[in-house]
Amino acid sequence: MQQSIGDRLRAVRISLNLSQRALARAGGVANATISQIEAGVLNPTVSMLKRILDAVPISLSEFFADEFQPREQIFFSATELAEIGDGGVSYRQVGRHLAGRAIQLLHECYQPGATTGRHALVHQGEECGIILEGQLEVTVGNDVRELRTGDAYYFRSTEPHRFRNTGRGVCRLVTACTPPTF
Repeated sequence: MQQSIGDRLRAVRISLNLSQRALARAGGVANATISQIEAGVLNPTVSMLKRILDAVPISLSEFFADEFQPREQIFFSATELAEIGDGGVSYRQVGRHLAGRAIQLLHECYQPGATTGRHALVHQGEECGIILEGQLEVTVGNDVRELRTGDAYYFRSTEPHRFRNTGRGVCRLVTACTPPTF
């Protein structure tokens, strides 16, 4: 292996789309520990490195292999959902590596008044969702509907569409789109 442990850990962390803080939290070590390992200031013991990698999860042999390939993750705790939104809209995605995947599953949260923007979204594929809590105005082409808890939608994403929380409370929903578009 040509890379140092710190360089390799950084490469693994970045390939898994994790921040230093997220990796430290998952591995049960201080934030500074990950930073110091990656900078080459701290050479971790085997047990410390194993504890960090077990949280990802990656075995020591996978970590030191010449061709690192992240193991396919099957189960995800709530803290492992990847946040890919910003502003008043949260998109928490199931899975980090969706290249070559057919489905993108999101837990979305719109703060009161939050919207996907002034301009409609258009992309290939299909998407659907079900409102878990609150209300959401969904516009697809010229059709506009106010959806409430338990209501759902399904449409071709090639139609211009946008979303807006018109309620006074948070709107939570679960959505899926194919192929992954974020």
